[in-house]
This record gives sequence, structure tokens and C-alpha cells, in this order.
Amino acid sequence: MPELLDPLRLTFGYDAFRPLQREIIEAHLAGRDTFALLPTGGGKSLCFQLPAIVRGTGLTVVVSPLIALMKDQVDQLQASGVAATFLNSTLKAAEARTRLAGLHRGEWRLLYVAPERLMLDNWQENLKAWNVTSIAIDEAHCVSEWGHDFRPEYRQLARLRQFLPGVPVMALTATATERVRADIITQLKLVQPAIFVASFNRPNLTYKVLPKDGPLKQIIDFVRKRADESGIIYCATRATTDRVAEALAGRGYAARPYHAGLNADERSLNQELFLRDEVKIICATIAFGMGINKPNVRWVIHHDLPKNIEGYYQETGRAGRDGLPGDCLLLFSAGDAAKQTHFIEEITDAHEQQVARHQLRQTLHYAESAGCRRRELLHYFGEEFPADQCSACDNCLEPRETYDGTILAQKFLSCVYRVQQASRFGSGVNHIIEILTGADTEKIRRSGHDQLSTYGIGRELARPQWSAVARELMRLGHVAQSEGEYPVLEMTKAGMNLLRTREPVLLTKPLSTPKARRVARAGEIACDEILFAQLRALRKQLADDRKVPAYVIFGDATLRQMARVYPATESAMVGIFGMGEKKRAEFAAIFATEIAAYLAQNSRMAFPD
Repeated sequence: MPELLDPLRLTFGYDAFRPLQREIIEAHLAGRDTFALLPTGGGKSLCFQLPAIVRGTGLTVVVSPLIALMKDQVDQLQASGVAATFLNSTLKAAEARTRLAGLHRGEWRLLYVAPERLMLDNWQENLKAWNVTSIAIDEAHCVSEWGHDFRPEYRQLARLRQFLPGVPVMALTATATERVRADIITQLKLVQPAIFVASFNRPNLTYKVLPKDGPLKQIIDFVRKRADESGIIYCATRATTDRVAEALAGRGYAARPYHAGLNADERSLNQELFLRDEVKIICATIAFGMGINKPNVRWVIHHDLPKNIEGYYQETGRAGRDGLPGDCLLLFSAGDAAKQTHFIEEITDAHEQQVARHQLRQTLHYAESAGCRRRELLHYFGEEFPADQCSACDNCLEPRETYDGTILAQKFLSCVYRVQQASRFGSGVNHIIEILTGADTEKIRRSGHDQLSTYGIGRELARPQWSAVARELMRLGHVAQSEGEYPVLEMTKAGMNLLRTREPVLLTKPLSTPKARRVARAGEIACDEILFAQLRALRKQLADDRKVPAYVIFGDATLRQMARVYPATESAMVGIFGMGEKKRAEFAAIFATEIAAYLAQNSRMAFPD
């Protein structure tokens, strides 16, 4: 086995390997297929870059889904004197031909390429002619539909085995559960691979979840204490990304947006300014960061609930890559969960919808858990945290309050039991909560569930509060939720035992109510937030068609009142705030139709006067 420390020191300037790097490199140089799971900042790239240098001849093909990452790594390698290049859609035809000619002459040691280009028919002969001695598949979780960033084109990479037999393959990722790891090995047809799994623990990161309450103010308060530090704010939508960036820039912070709605030049410029520390804050959708090797990101904020734990772990992992302390803040609201549930219901593929529901439940479990955040994250990836507490998350530093939830648990479990007895089949969480709160829905009447003894016995809590209780009882193992297109609640043995014995149950106060009572603000209009979002989207569409600002159609107060009283006919729009005659004539029927369609799929929410 060749000496590795000299090229490590000479080429990269490192005196020692990080955990598992040497073992991975030695297995790969011995000709074995390898699977490497190293956390973000754990040095995955070196595992295939150093062997390419040590070999001295032959080409290492690096499969990467990210154009930005290709250029970034090739720039760094070339600056270190390594013959590396990339081929992707950003190159002009003449430049691409020059690089291809260099590959035929054997001038390059590493070639970065996207999976779809690699699988083009005319590339098979090229690959055979280029003396490929190694294949590295970066972001390998993209091959698994159970991963957080599934890309169908990655599935085609298994065909490389057919025309490059005997060439060792290395699959690398920073985030993969045991299920995803097994899927990667199967899908890529790795042959008796050497498997290396490093610890997922990032001890320098502190994790915190706060109830979302005026997120712009919360973010500004957070950033104000970190004025000289670089950070990333992840948002669920482009509109939110722009709004947060504008709000920060308006207060004198060097902040820029990054999302797919910007043109390529603007995205590239904003990224470059961030990398050069001329911009301190990037407000981004998940499109940003995977191709970034910036080591001094000190904090990461999630403005919205992440879609899955893998994505959250990878995004928070962009903080503190240099090993110095990093802060990770998630702003959580039950409304975000409801929005994601609504989007999931619009997915047409049943299996894809099942995966999305499963991932959302896991994310909610993390966000609402009263236990150690680090323990929760590591457990998700199949790793147990050895200490009782980490002293670096909100729940360990400031443990959450608990309360006697015995009566609430008894009510909920009784309702689940009564429904099963009456119907001989289970029901979903929302239906159980609608029974408890005495909702008048067609489904309840059709099923006769308004005749159950548990109908209306839970009116003391609002539906979001019952949802939090339900999720806590699931976490405690008293009820379970089935998989499938229509998940239903099922009583567990522990739940039946609790129902019989009436043992005391301690529940954790939810994040959304950390104080005894939230004081309503002047002018606040409580409403159905999901319907409000749909009405806002409709308003935007109408405004865009007319090329006017959205408020010219209706202000938010009007939409919020609609989302509170549900005027589902044109005549019911009379008296709605901001609904003058001309606007009623022009828009009432359109908005009433949208509300009626919403009510056909959702029950009304009740709001106090």
C-alpha cells in the first residue's frame, strides 16, 4: 500500500487524516467497492481525490449532481496542482471539445460529471477509451427514493458495471438511514463493499427549536447578536426567501437571496459574494448549500419546517464545518405542518405520498420532542448517543415543562377505541380530533360517530392542541399510525393497558405554548391558515393577470376574514371587510368558489368571538 501521508501533506496541506479517511482510501486502493458515510465536513472528497493522485495514472470519474460543487472542487484541486476538470452544461461547445480532447490524451486525473451526461449512449465508448480506474458517486443518497433528495437519473448509474467491469466504485454520502444505506448498495450494485459509517455527531453544533411567533423579528433578534458572522437562513418558498432577505438588507445587514427563481448570473453572484464574505447572510431555499464548502458558516436558521430529517441534518451541517462552534435554530409552528400535509395530499403517486407522510411525521417528532435533540438526531440515523444529555441543545440546557395529561390521554385513547369498536376499522388522526371537538362533518354523520360517547368530550382544546397531544401519545407508544395512502391510528398494547389502568400520564407542554397564555395582539385575526394561504395564492394570480399589486385586489384583513367565516356563496360575501360593491361584483364569485372547493375536502375551524 503506497504511503499516504506525504501526498496528503504535500497536496492538501493536512498532517493527519480525519476519522475513517485512511481506512476508506486503503480499501478503495486495494480495488474494493466501498460505501462511505461521513458527516458534513467529515472530508468525503479527500477519499476519492487522494487515491487519484496516488495512482498517478488512469482517470477517476466523479459523479456529482451539483454544477456549483463541480466547479468549486475543480477550482480547489487545480489550485493544489491536481489535474482535474469537469464537463457540464455551463461550458461553451469549444471549451467542452478541448476538455474531451484532453481526456482522450490522458491529461486529467479526475473528471467531475453529472449522472445524466455520464449515461448518454455515446459516452460508453469514451469511458472505455479513457482508462477509468475508479468511479466515485458523490451524494449517493440521491439513488434512493427513501433518501431526502431522490433523483431518478442516479438509478441508471448501475449500468456502469456493464461496460466498466472490474472498476471499483465508491459511494459517498453525509446523510443516510440504515434503510437508505442498504438501498444505495443494492441500487448501485456494489459488490461485497467495504462499509464505513462515521459518527453522525457534530459536537460543535448547538440545536434549538423555538415556536414561530413573528419570524422576522425572531431572526433579526438572532442576527443582531451575530453581526459579524456568516449564516444561512433556509425558507420553504422563494417568496419567503426574498421577503426575509429584503427585511434584513433594509436593516443594514449584508443579506442576499438564493433560489431557482433568480437568473443564473444573479445566483452565481450572490453565492460568490457569500463565499468571499462580502455578503454575510444568504436567505435560501434548499437549492443552496450542497455545493458550498464554506467552512466559517457560524449559524443556520430554518424559517420553516424541513421536509425530512436527512435534509435538516445536512442543512444544519453547513454550520461549523471548520470545527468551531455553530448554532442551529428551527422556527416551528403547527401551521407549517398543516401546510406540508396539504401539499402532500396533492401528490398523485401513492407511494411517493406515503414516503412524504412518513418523513413529515419523523420531522414533527424531532421538532416537538422534549428529549435531547442530539440524541433524537443520532437515533434517527441508527446511532445511540452515549451520555444522558448533550449540554448543547435547548431541551438539555432548559428542560421543557410537563403537565398531568392523564385525562387528555384517556379521552383520546377512549375515542380511538370507540371508533374501532363502532366501525371495525381505524380512522385517521384528524377524524379522531374532529369527533373529540364535536365537529359537524359529513363523514362523522355518515359513520354515526356523532352518537359515540366520546363525541364532543374534548371541546376544551383546539384542534392544533389535540394534534400535539396525539403526536405525543404516538411518541410515547400508546398509539401507532399505519403506513399507506390513508394512514389510520391503531391502539398499541401499551395504549390498551393505559386505558384500563388509568395510570397517570405526564405530557410535555408543546413548543407553541411555552408560556401560560399567549396574549392576542391588536388587530390580530385568527383564521384557517391553510385556507388563507390558498386565498392569498388566488389573489396573487388575479393580481398578476391584471398587472397590479396584490393589495389592489384585497388586503390581508379581507382574506383573513374570509378564512375565518368561510363565505362559500356570493351572497355570503356581503359584509366581508373590504368587500365593496364593485369588488363583490368582480371577485366574490371567484373567491366563494375557492372556499366551497376547500370545504368539500376540509371541515370548518371554530374561532372564539
